[in-house]
Amino acid sequence: MKSLLGEPAPALVDLVEGDGLDPAAGLAVYHHHVFTTLTAALESVFPVVRRLVDPRFFAYAADAFIRAHPPAGPCLDEYGEAFPGFLADFEACRPLPWLPDVARLEWAIHRASQAPAGEPLDSAGLGGVPPSDMARLRFVATPGLAHLSSPWPVDRIWLAHQEEGQALPDLGAGSVWLEIGPSAAGVLIRSLDPASFSFRMALAEGRTLGEAADAVPDAVLESEIRGFLGDNVFSNFTIATEDGA
Repeated sequence: MKSLLGEPAPALVDLVEGDGLDPAAGLAVYHHHVFTTLTAALESVFPVVRRLVDPRFFAYAADAFIRAHPPAGPCLDEYGEAFPGFLADFEACRPLPWLPDVARLEWAIHRASQAPAGEPLDSAGLGGVPPSDMARLRFVATPGLAHLSSPWPVDRIWLAHQEEGQALPDLGAGSVWLEIGPSAAGVLIRSLDPASFSFRMALAEGRTLGEAADAVPDAVLESEIRGFLGDNVFSNFTIATEDGA
């Protein structure tokens, strides 16, 4: 794929049958089509990022990204995961330090929108877990669940730019701790406090309930458990063995 995204090598041109068209010209047409298709895919996943910068700048950044990160597979819905990290390292984006986190939010929204419906948590089975085993509970996150923290109000930035020509909200509004996941109505962006965020993210990463509980005060642990159970962010659970497996 990389050989098709750069200037066509003579050896590659020699492999192309002209069929009435100069092989080099045919490869140029294909090259243009690939970049156009991949740029459109990025625009569909990161529409707010595109609105936040000049469309020509987005095309410039997309071109550099595509050359550095060609698709690993044929499914375009899976393309773009590395784009936020690319923007964070892209010199031209240095004046926009909040832009990579907006892109991370958009990628999380995209993944949540594409996620298959998860099975509801077996609340009856959970209620039958002996108290002595509660600390060893491990929960399985619903498909598409993501957690994102940022020093910038990226949720407000994203919400304010659902249409073209909108002004940026106050960038000094403070940090955010967000939980993004699928819901019956589409994608839900939930704002959490830092302790709840750490607690839920630890569970989503596979920590046991006992390990994740270190993130929240004992006085609010029960309400935190009720909170994530009520929000349906986990679809299954297991009980870790004594050796942690």
